[in-house]
Amino acid sequence: MALGPAPSDDDRRRRSWQCLPGGRRSVLSVDEVSKTYFLEGVEVRALCDVSMDICEGQMVSIMGPSGSGKSTLMHIIGLLDRPTSGIVSIEGEEVGELSQNELAALRNKHIGFVFQSFNLLARTGAQANVELPLLYAGVGGAERARRSREALERVELGDRMRHTPSQLSGGQQQRVAIARALVTNPSIVLADEPTGNLDSRSGVEVMAMLQELNDQGITVVVVTHDANVARHSQRIVELRDGVIVRDEAVEDRVIAAEELAQLGMNTASGVRGVVGDEGEVT
Repeated sequence: MALGPAPSDDDRRRRSWQCLPGGRRSVLSVDEVSKTYFLEGVEVRALCDVSMDICEGQMVSIMGPSGSGKSTLMHIIGLLDRPTSGIVSIEGEEVGELSQNELAALRNKHIGFVFQSFNLLARTGAQANVELPLLYAGVGGAERARRSREALERVELGDRMRHTPSQLSGGQQQRVAIARALVTNPSIVLADEPTGNLDSRSGVEVMAMLQELNDQGITVVVVTHDANVARHSQRIVELRDGVIVRDEAVEDRVIAAEELAQLGMNTASGVRGVVGDEGEVT
């Protein structure tokens, strides 16, 4: 009997793309991932044989105290760092043998980042800040302007496009950062301590936005040390000393929109769906 063609590199990389119980596919996967650093000649194991899958459309919090390995894990699943050992897959593609340029392209295509410190250019307006990922991707000026404007309107900052970070509140700066994360239409948003530099009111608004994005089908991963922030997710993965010590569904999930209502606030600052070419809301 004749054999079929030998599997291509793409086929081999996609072997781990699977449907998990419940019929949802795994979009972020780590399999026995370890990360070791050497600090002044001392070996430090930040992660120790960590394995987990995050499914399409989930909202997951990776929680743990300082030094638990949660930030290291985020950098690895965000393709910002490589593990010492183990397998990492994004949207079914094993990434271990990809070059830095290939990793950057995959990251820009699939992942949007939201950081605690906002990471906005201080002397640059909101629209220009949001355009940056598109600039790196080689998108033309007119298209960059259109997509950045839509992203800012999506987070209710369409009237702040030319405002620099110093002219915006902390909550507004984080909304610009969320718009920047969304401008490439990612399937995954990674948020590292997204409420860490915000007052409680602005923090609830940001969590409401992340929940709305998740409701729209985007997979959201929140890295936090705060148990109250983690309870906004559907699932909590807790790390201690580089090891997963808890991985469970959230039974009493906090809904940020309800928190806003209790605070007597309207939810107009939430994320609106994007109107597609045929006029439907997506």
